[in-house]
Amino acid sequence: MVGLSCAAMTQDPSLRPGRIFAFWAPMAGTWIMMAVEGPFLAAVIARLAEPTHNLAAFGVAFALAILVEAPVIMILSASTALVEGPITLRRLRRFTYALNAGVTVSMALLVMTPAWDLFSLRVIGLETVVAELTRGALVILLPWPAAIGYRRFYQGLLIRGGRTALIAYGTVLRLSSMAAVGLVLYFGSSLPGSWVGAAALSIGVCVEALAARLMTLSVVREIRGVTRAESGHGASYRGIAAFYLPLALTSVIGLAAQPMITLFVGHARFALESLAVLPVVHSVSFLFRAIGLSYQEVALALLAKGRESFAPVARFALLLAVAASVGQGVIAFTPVADLWLLDLSGLQEDLAVFALLPLRILTIVPALSVMQSLQRAMLVQARVTTAVTWGTVVEVTGILAGLVLTIVGLDLIGATAAAVSFLLGRLAGNLYLIPPCLRLLRQGVRP
Repeated sequence: MVGLSCAAMTQDPSLRPGRIFAFWAPMAGTWIMMAVEGPFLAAVIARLAEPTHNLAAFGVAFALAILVEAPVIMILSASTALVEGPITLRRLRRFTYALNAGVTVSMALLVMTPAWDLFSLRVIGLETVVAELTRGALVILLPWPAAIGYRRFYQGLLIRGGRTALIAYGTVLRLSSMAAVGLVLYFGSSLPGSWVGAAALSIGVCVEALAARLMTLSVVREIRGVTRAESGHGASYRGIAAFYLPLALTSVIGLAAQPMITLFVGHARFALESLAVLPVVHSVSFLFRAIGLSYQEVALALLAKGRESFAPVARFALLLAVAASVGQGVIAFTPVADLWLLDLSGLQEDLAVFALLPLRILTIVPALSVMQSLQRAMLVQARVTTAVTWGTVVEVTGILAGLVLTIVGLDLIGATAAAVSFLLGRLAGNLYLIPPCLRLLRQGVRP
């Protein structure tokens, strides 16, 4: 039966931390390895020609690519939760392919038509040289969104089948190919740094997508062997859309925060310096936020047992939250900061000054991310996906209010304003999700 490994794990009423850790560790390794991409590529770009312009361009390109891919991000959760037999497998796969095509066409229309000049120069307010570097990076990143959707669909099948270790192996291949491409282009080409970073990212994720497909061959065979009596008729396309639309909106709204921050920072004090250091600050923060992000699908799978699994899953989340924020605090509040920003990231001293305070402000965000993953897992498992969407609306609204306050009202330096706003938004989103989660527990609904 598909999901036997996961089901066997959740049959133990104690759900000891060691067993949860064993199930979570491969997923955490996957996210942490992905988080290493940012510091590595930022370090490469910082050591190539015109680092300030190229770091700024890469940061803007990455933020926009993340926004374009937003509709496919939650395919991982959908695949984990919905695929029960061959019918649902085929339907969700076709649904995924349609989404992939849509986001790729949207990205191409943005960067390969006159709309780009209007958007980059007038809306964001980029300098002409940064706008052209960003356009080139986005053209190179065109395969990125579809590859993300493709591999997340198949990774969801691996999670459902209890084969989370294979996901980590796929990420090793992604990082290896990404690093190889980055180093080859660093030493053997004259491409701008932002284009080098984009090429490395694009090829790395395509390699991982292919690996995910090959690794799911046995899982797909098991799913195809599930009878209609065991799996039912499966969700209809309308049912899949009804389930997925709130999740997709969650991603779109949530990931819109990054371009929104870029837009405001582009009009703040020390805009170019702030845009240059934000990729470095984001990569450090994401390294520790990845611990929380990796827990959502794990909690989703383990909470399928029912209410009795909530307490151990929540206790483990608390341990992760403390560990994640302490980890970032060690970098932000000790001499390790100079080592990380100057030596590892390759920032010049004048840019490192702009990065330190934002890094310290964001120290609590990794803990909040763990909490958010647990909250979302509870709500998705109970099919209360609209609450997840509204929580993200609240978060992004909080970020927007913070940007207006800190940049328009207080005239803070752009990078500092971005960190304060992101923290305020995440905290608001967490607080909003507490009541619906408590209602699930009080009502006895399977979280």
